Amino acid sequence: MPDPAAPALSALSAHLAVPHATALPGPTLHPGARDRGPTLMRADWHGSTPLSIGRFMANSTSHWPGRTVAVVYVQGCPWRCAYCFDPSMQSDDPAAAWRWEDVVASVSARRGELDGVVFTGGEPTRQPALGRAMALMRELGIAVGLHTGGAYPARLERVLPLVNWVSLDIKASPGSYGRITGLAMAGEAAFQSLRHVQAARVPFEVTVTVDPTVHSRDEILDLADHLDARGVSRVVLQEAEATLANPDYAARLAGRGIGAVLEPADLGRFAVR
Repeated sequence: MPDPAAPALSALSAHLAVPHATALPGPTLHPGARDRGPTLMRADWHGSTPLSIGRFMANSTSHWPGRTVAVVYVQGCPWRCAYCFDPSMQSDDPAAAWRWEDVVASVSARRGELDGVVFTGGEPTRQPALGRAMALMRELGIAVGLHTGGAYPARLERVLPLVNWVSLDIKASPGSYGRITGLAMAGEAAFQSLRHVQAARVPFEVTVTVDPTVHSRDEILDLADHLDARGVSRVVLQEAEATLANPDYAARLAGRGIGAVLEPADLGRFAVR
């Protein structure tokens, strides 16, 4: 049965192709995989690194619920959230980068074991080459997941036809984004991204990292009401993590978690991860 995303994927072929590149034989694909995406030229992905990759996890069962996936951590993020689980991912660091061809080789060798590949960050949509990377995974017959904060709505909208599932991190109600991210207009971008995800009809969840240093109970419950009014059916609460955060933030967090903000009776309307 043809992939329903195939027409949209084919429409992206011209946008994703590298001008003047010579088409070379691609990797061996699963039967029917070529129907699931544009035939990419090897020059798109082999030889140079199209993504700035800070870390690669060959196997994870926690990044896409119910699936075993490989995880590509894309470097760079325009926001500076205090509770960022790994501030080293906020900027590009070529010395720490993985080679894209090594990621492709690892994923290709394990196609029979993986249920998908998740692009996370940092903020993956910051990088223009994200679409090419996703399209290659689809051509290999591999489902694509995306973790995003929605910082770049237009870029997100362009890659959504290539995505099978989205985890959208919403940090607060729109007016509170400035004090969390450092950018006053960040909330407008995040909620525009939510509208794009909903319009694309791609399966998705909204995650909310509950940070006791900035969130109050009323704020989280107001956000839940706001998301419910927008038709969001799955909201997942996450604990703030201080393991890799800056020491000052870890000291302020002082080991507190969701239970320091919400009452047990509040949790029934959320999933908790």
